[in-house]
Amino acid sequence: MSKVDIGIIGLAVMGENLALNMESKGYHVCVYNRTAEKVTEFIEGRAEGKNIIGAYSLSELTDSLASPKKIMLMVKAGKPVDDYIDALIPLLSTGDIIIDGGNSHFTDTIRRTKYVESKGLLYIGAGVSGGEEGALNGPSIMPGGSSAAWPHVDSIFQAIAAKTEDGSPCCDWVGSDGAGHFVKMVHNGIEYGDMQLICEAYSIMKDFLGMCADEMHEVFKAWNSGILDSYLIGITSDILAYKDTDGNSLVEKILDTAEQKGTGKWASEASLDEGVPLTLINEAVYARCLSALKDERVRASAILVGPPYNYELSGSKEEFIEDIRLALYASKIISYTQGFALLRAAAATYGWVLNYSGIARLWRGGCIIRSSLLSSISEAFNRNPELENLLIDPFFCKATADAQDGWRMVCTVSMLSGIAIPAFASALTYYDGYRTARLPANLLQAQRDFFGAHSYERTDRPRGEMFHTNWTGHGGSTASSNYQV
Repeated sequence: MSKVDIGIIGLAVMGENLALNMESKGYHVCVYNRTAEKVTEFIEGRAEGKNIIGAYSLSELTDSLASPKKIMLMVKAGKPVDDYIDALIPLLSTGDIIIDGGNSHFTDTIRRTKYVESKGLLYIGAGVSGGEEGALNGPSIMPGGSSAAWPHVDSIFQAIAAKTEDGSPCCDWVGSDGAGHFVKMVHNGIEYGDMQLICEAYSIMKDFLGMCADEMHEVFKAWNSGILDSYLIGITSDILAYKDTDGNSLVEKILDTAEQKGTGKWASEASLDEGVPLTLINEAVYARCLSALKDERVRASAILVGPPYNYELSGSKEEFIEDIRLALYASKIISYTQGFALLRAAAATYGWVLNYSGIARLWRGGCIIRSSLLSSISEAFNRNPELENLLIDPFFCKATADAQDGWRMVCTVSMLSGIAIPAFASALTYYDGYRTARLPANLLQAQRDFFGAHSYERTDRPRGEMFHTNWTGHGGSTASSNYQV
């Protein structure tokens, strides 16, 4: 019997569908699951008659593989990944490859790459986006780790990945150690932001304009054929059109408490470590946290008061819907701007050489945040690979300028009407802050020096020269040391 091309450990939804995807592209696959019954069920079910075999022990799995042996872990992030790595190492030989395709934290991938390489093996941490459908029909794949491993798996990964309109695979090597999982983490953070922005647009149309689900379905359907064309806008249109068994809108019967798996929170934590203002994505994470306080919110709604009057539009309903579209587009630009700024900062911290135009292309198909906007982002980084912020690019500079009247109107009307818009508002505030040459942080530094002798720089002296003032006349002349994020 000929040796197998690749092994997959873990037969949950993603593992099963990736195995079927690989087999459909001509690869021979061996699958293993900790629960033996799951292997039998898959082999005799969805994989029946296909070029997929089952293994009932790790040694049976490794023995079936062609060299260099390639094993992809599709298991829960955390300790299970470490446990499988330790169990596999004695069964593998120099140059064999372990691949983690789960949602691992990038710091774990950095550690694991170093550990596995110390044993003479190669390691890949691959972010995989697209969910169940993507895994089966073509996900976006973001691999990083041991660069020597890439030539041995590139044909498999690029064959199973989603393709852009020109046939390019949404998969390419990202960078060393944890780069792939970091890029996936930022993808998920942008996903949080996009989803929250769409929800706020929905909330404004429903609660301020009084639109029903069918009307909003038509709006999102129209938006999906323009500059907002994206997977998330498309499914939002479909969701709003979906009827429950009684013929009424199903979405209005869903409890308003959102869950999260933690990758958005990881992006927020990384932004704090890097000192990058990821304000929109942070607000999207906190919006889910606030939604979870359902019982508290219900009690508070009976006590706390909102605006004393109902705001009335000076223009037409249709004009305000156009304003919402512009606000959504401009805010979406901010979400991507902040995400790529975080990538840039992390690349400097961890020594990664990232291709930002290439990363935008990886997200053009298969993944959850796929959208037409990514083509413009890729073009921006092609024009200037060293672009420090997307807003500086001529295309995005003009796009946000053209959208800002509607954007500001939406934020103003929502606030005057008492509608929560944390993502829209934080996006606009970031835009205004970033375009402001002098922020009030001079006063903040004076406050820090007053109570903590933290010192400050002066506008009339060279950067880096620090000063301390004895503000009260009772303090000393010694300044505190500074910690810079």
